[in-house]
Amino acid sequence: MTHSDATHHPVISATGLFTPEHSISNAELVESFNAYVERHNTAHAEAIAAGEMDALQPSSVEFIEKASGIKARHVMAKEPVLDPATMAPRWDARGNDELSMMAEIGVAACRQALERAGRDAADVDAVLCAASNMERPYPAMAIEIQQALGIDGFAFDMNVACSSATFGIQTAADYIRAGNAKSVLVVSPEITSGHLNWRDRDSHFIFGDVATAVLVEDASIAPTSHWDILGTRLKTVFSNNIRNNFGFLNRATPDDTNEADKLFVQEGRKVFKEVVPLVAEMIVAEAERLEIDPRGLRRLWLHQANAGMNRLIAQRVLGHEASEDESPTVLDTYGNTSSAGSIIAFHLNNEDLQSGDSGLICSFGAGYSAGTVFVRKVG
Repeated sequence: MTHSDATHHPVISATGLFTPEHSISNAELVESFNAYVERHNTAHAEAIAAGEMDALQPSSVEFIEKASGIKARHVMAKEPVLDPATMAPRWDARGNDELSMMAEIGVAACRQALERAGRDAADVDAVLCAASNMERPYPAMAIEIQQALGIDGFAFDMNVACSSATFGIQTAADYIRAGNAKSVLVVSPEITSGHLNWRDRDSHFIFGDVATAVLVEDASIAPTSHWDILGTRLKTVFSNNIRNNFGFLNRATPDDTNEADKLFVQEGRKVFKEVVPLVAEMIVAEAERLEIDPRGLRRLWLHQANAGMNRLIAQRVLGHEASEDESPTVLDTYGNTSSAGSIIAFHLNNEDLQSGDSGLICSFGAGYSAGTVFVRKVG
């Protein structure tokens, strides 16, 4: 729906970002992974020599950067991830009367967004926790965040993998357009280190932890400087090429010993080949529907999953290879942060745009799912 079609006009008033203090460089990650590979191959030397088992292959900084463009990633727990004997995040369990970890980092991002908008939590009507990996099935993370912030309204969780945040923004915008809310927080706490197989050479370098928040409001109450939401579009196409089979129903199959199947798994080359044209065509088609020249977009804040994918998508949308100014990257220092990636890029790279400049927030990932949010700077 375009801005002129509705009585209520949804806008982005502000964003917030929480970044964990710990970061893992590619060099640190490779040292840990290669130590694990050496231990594994030594422990299974006889089986490998007999051809009963394949030897694991070491990784390298060059391989990681060529495959992804990632140079580092933030994590909530660094030491256990780098321990060759553990290679997974570990932290102390929290009691039911304590704020959960996802809620804690989500609240931090929300408070920053509220502060940047000059808004009090009491002014917010709803909280949508839009993220890939929820800490528990229920009660909803969103309701816990709502309570911690002191918001009197409603809240719920939603998961569309790496597109969760853009799907959340459209949902929030629809509430504004319908008059069912005037102020909605879309929060994406992404502790993706927990679903990553740190022992898989092809994917152990991909993900990082973070939390973002987007305050979507009616233009009538928005601060002077904000972003008009010109239009949104969502699309899903089922695919098994990105999958995670973890869930409480796994307990019904106790003989299933395939641990890797319960973590992040993807067919990277297939994803690249299929998602790039799907997303590029979707962006161009939606721009045409909104009567926006895609080549005139001032900036693209794309999902931060793979530098090569972003280069190709940006080129197909803009008609030329995008500069860092036109399509900024945070992937190199944050890694893939799932649904939060495009929001981090937007949060860190929008203040220099002028009133009237237009841009695109776009995400894509498992599902497949893809979401576009066209915005224009006001004030």
